[in-house]
Amino acid sequence: MVIPAEQPFFDPAAAARNGLELPCRILVVDDDAALRRTLPHVLAQAGRTFDECGTVGETLSLLQQGSYDLILLDYRLPDGNGLAVLEWLAQQHREEAVIMISGEDAIDAAIGALRGGADDFVRKPYHVAQIQRAVQNVLHRTALERANRAMSQRLRASEKLHRYLVESSPDLIFTLDGEGRFSYLNPRIDALLGFDRGQLLKRPFILLAMPEDQDRIQALLHACRTGSSDGFNVELRLRRNRHILQDGEAAFVTVSLNGMPMPGRGDAGERDIGLYGVARDISERKRAEEIITFQAYHDQLTRLPNRVLFRDRLELAIAQAQRRAGTLAVMFIDVDRFKLVNDTYGHAEGDALLRNLAERLGTTLRRGDTLARLGGDEFTVLLPDIARAEDAETIARKIIDALSTPFALRDGEFRASVSIGIAIHPRDGATAEDLTQHADVAMYKVKRSGKNGFRFFDADLNAHHRQRITLENDLRSALARDEFELYFQPQVSLARRCVVGMEALLRWNHPTQGQVGPAVFVPVAEEMGIISEISLWVLEQACRQLNVWRAAGHTELRMSFNLSPHDFDRCDVVAAVLAAIARHGIPPGQLELEITESMMMQDTDAAAGKVRALRAAGLSVAIDDFGTGYSSLSYLQKFPVSCLKIDRSFVRELNGPVINPVISAITGIARGFGLHLIAEGVEQAEQVAVLRSLGCDTMQGYYFAHPASARDAERWLQTATLPTPA
Repeated sequence: MVIPAEQPFFDPAAAARNGLELPCRILVVDDDAALRRTLPHVLAQAGRTFDECGTVGETLSLLQQGSYDLILLDYRLPDGNGLAVLEWLAQQHREEAVIMISGEDAIDAAIGALRGGADDFVRKPYHVAQIQRAVQNVLHRTALERANRAMSQRLRASEKLHRYLVESSPDLIFTLDGEGRFSYLNPRIDALLGFDRGQLLKRPFILLAMPEDQDRIQALLHACRTGSSDGFNVELRLRRNRHILQDGEAAFVTVSLNGMPMPGRGDAGERDIGLYGVARDISERKRAEEIITFQAYHDQLTRLPNRVLFRDRLELAIAQAQRRAGTLAVMFIDVDRFKLVNDTYGHAEGDALLRNLAERLGTTLRRGDTLARLGGDEFTVLLPDIARAEDAETIARKIIDALSTPFALRDGEFRASVSIGIAIHPRDGATAEDLTQHADVAMYKVKRSGKNGFRFFDADLNAHHRQRITLENDLRSALARDEFELYFQPQVSLARRCVVGMEALLRWNHPTQGQVGPAVFVPVAEEMGIISEISLWVLEQACRQLNVWRAAGHTELRMSFNLSPHDFDRCDVVAAVLAAIARHGIPPGQLELEITESMMMQDTDAAAGKVRALRAAGLSVAIDDFGTGYSSLSYLQKFPVSCLKIDRSFVRELNGPVINPVISAITGIARGFGLHLIAEGVEQAEQVAVLRSLGCDTMQGYYFAHPASARDAERWLQTATLPTPA
């Protein structure tokens, strides 16, 4: 159709295809000044100009002064959110296109923005290409829509122009007669649904609606036909021509349908009510909403339900079980040694393992079960409608069996195992929170008992767990409340008949439980990651006390104390020790640090380097409890230690005429390597005699003295003879 020369038509799409750039004003609204300065550079093109502001108030002020083609709008602003700007634009019937940019994780932010009139929604952080593409698409679409609106205005001036606008509209425009049959369709029907409009003329509109929507649209058409409605605006699914569908394509298109009654005349001249309708394709918006909804309720790595969706399903299953007096189970699954994969192979391989593991776990479950990922290496399973608790045990065994086959990683195979805790409803809890927590408690018991297994929750386990939580909470504040105290046990030399050293032993004066030994709280502190803070406190107090005794004249006294293997994970452990002895003016040779054999087995090169640095500084380093772990002469060669401590378990067996061969071997090793030797746990005179015959001169134990406070220990130092046996 020819457009009149006096009203030339400008096609923005054609202009874009011909390489022409249209003038375009863009307003950047964000409270991040750096981002406001960056976006104009990223989006710069010929013809584009940019303004910027950082609040809702400034935005509305600029909009009142002039118009823009596009607003890049941050969701959260200092004086409100972007929805207020969208509301203002709608109230003022403004035509600015809006791209909402937000770092909000909540689904309501995205859906609210799209329903509030935003043309697109971009989630922070985004790629530069993503924002450029979004801006290009919106500007292109806006140009088409504005051209379409301009054409609509010319419709009143020219029937020819009206026909052109309707025929070229991006929306489906149609009219229905009084019987609901098509009397007119624009060509958009072909591209939108794949039907030739000639095929649909005189055919009922209801045939295009999906079966589940037909009753609803029939009622709306009837209301318009009878005059009881002035029109309607609904979301509707229109079916596509099945003959043109390709594999994977949707069988319907979601449209926003506006219908308005249209008076007319029937064939016999009587008054007939028809309908004028406009259907706009909103499939992309609906897909965006579905994606946002999926992301809100699913884990992005494994595509499994997340914590929120799992809780919803669990609460529903509990309600159903309560109505039917049924039983269900909740499993808490933690992958054993998963940190090893991330540390060894990298996080990409760790993510691949989690995806493969989730897929394998899913094969062990029933159709109605739910497998969810809570985050990290933690999964949960909902088993509804089980007949008895043993059914959950069957599933747990299937899971363990399914993981027996190793997983293929880029640099080799990894045999994954899991620790599984199981809670049964209603036996172990009546709420989703209780069941999940109790399954978690049972899982941690499996972790501490060797991993790669399962366990049902029981009340005693919960009591133990609560005690453990209480202990952890009290331990976190023990340092601040000054509840720790050092006790000292003398190390005596038989040849010199005097105290030659003191071992500092940590005690916790708990406000309600009394004195707690390190065997109880040190493993907990190591697991909590606060052992280094406690070790620094011990170092400081031991050095301070040694300085006091040196000032009192005991200048040859040696102080020893234990360091946790976790302390050697810190890169500054050597610097911390050297700073402490310098601060208190202690000769390095009078401080002895005790390490365990297990530490020598872990990260040997790094640990050995720190031990060498301590020895080079003049400190003594002893291996505590020597012989109880994985002792190896190669480790003694690699770690330049100066002393071996014979463990009390070997000394305890020296109660007869037969000498323990392990002690004989240890004394031989000490002589061979030129190491100082100390026996701990000496309680009987017979043990003293045997140890002395084997060449061990320095001893400590109850035979000489129990660990005591600094005041009591000082009395031992003031005597010239050995402490009196306790």
